Amino acid sequence: MHKLARLMAWMLVAALVIVTLAPIGLRPVIVDNANLERALAYALLGFLFAVGYPRHRLLALAVGVAVAAGLEVGQVFTASRHGRVPDFLVKAMAAGLGVAAAWIFAWLQSRWSRQTLHPGE
Repeated sequence: MHKLARLMAWMLVAALVIVTLAPIGLRPVIVDNANLERALAYALLGFLFAVGYPRHRLLALAVGVAVAAGLEVGQVFTASRHGRVPDFLVKAMAAGLGVAAAWIFAWLQSRWSRQTLHPGE
């Protein structure tokens, strides 16, 4: 599962680079609310990195924040896009929520497997 999560995380980074730096007219729209779209993408990014690298969750958070910061800065240099601090904050917080969700998922998974192996504890 870790290898699949790693692959998916890096593929998502590549997709985010493409859709973030492409001209605005080429950007796909999944939901009408841009902040919700940003939050979902970066929460998934944080979750996938934290699941893919379970011993490095803080680094997973740092990668999510760094990708968000780098792409917001990159938008400054594109003609039809604009990098903004509020957009970065949405993305960074969402990456943090994704990492937290992965931590909770791992904790619940360990509790469940412990109860399966040792019922009644």
